[in-house]
Amino acid sequence: MKQAAPTWRLIDTGPLDGPANMALDEALLSCFDKKHSLPVLRLYGWNPSALSVGRYQDADAALKLDLCGADGIPVVRRMTGGGIIFHAQELTYSIVCAPEQAGEATGVKDGFRRLCGFLLGTYLRLGLQAAFATDLNKSGERLGERTAFCFAGKEEFDVMVNGRKIGGNAQRRLRGAILQHGSIPLESRVQDALRYLKEPAPGAAAAVSLAELGLQPEPGQLKQMLVDAFQESLGVSLVPGRPSAVELRVAAQLEEEKYRSSTWNIGRGEWHSPALDLHPRL
Repeated sequence: MKQAAPTWRLIDTGPLDGPANMALDEALLSCFDKKHSLPVLRLYGWNPSALSVGRYQDADAALKLDLCGADGIPVVRRMTGGGIIFHAQELTYSIVCAPEQAGEATGVKDGFRRLCGFLLGTYLRLGLQAAFATDLNKSGERLGERTAFCFAGKEEFDVMVNGRKIGGNAQRRLRGAILQHGSIPLESRVQDALRYLKEPAPGAAAAVSLAELGLQPEPGQLKQMLVDAFQESLGVSLVPGRPSAVELRVAAQLEEEKYRSSTWNIGRGEWHSPALDLHPRL
């Protein structure tokens, strides 16, 4: 008898603002217990558009913060690393799971490859030939060099279409659990982002979006393609649901105390939390 596919949760929150998005991602990770929790695929968007900075970036050194404020562009710090991203017309995802659920028996890199594999399947369903940068790197180009702007550099498992980077992905590991999030860009907002950077970002023009590739999928259709590719790639069954009461409570606490705080968003990524309430109140 064929064994049933492992069950994962599918949470589609739709568009939220930057602090709410990052707080919920961290709450899903903080509340995850590999012995008792189902792993999660979350889909979301950004409203209003926002700039996110990597966990270890100096936002003041990298961004024209006065211009961001004048234009009404919020700045939020991610708990993952990497460079600055302008979030606007995109489908964003996050994954929370244990390393073994990502197939890491053979190492972290193979786990990252497996967790990003569904993106290749999604682009294939859109009629695109996509591959990881490391698999196309016949010339031995150095990958993973740090850049201030996400789309100005290439990591090993960045997805490439027609030789151009499409979207980006980043991970954070905490207490035996993985948070990975990334995006599928519907339209290019690279030029919008460059307006707010203090320094030029050579290589950013090489990034590409679906619109630039002649594709404008209906949002629901794109989400279904991604879900189908995810289930096929990881061999799992996604069950739609909502964040739990505990996850929502933790997210609200993180949003208020951390992700709406300039100490976290504009400072150097230092934040010391009181104990998070991971247990439901009676």
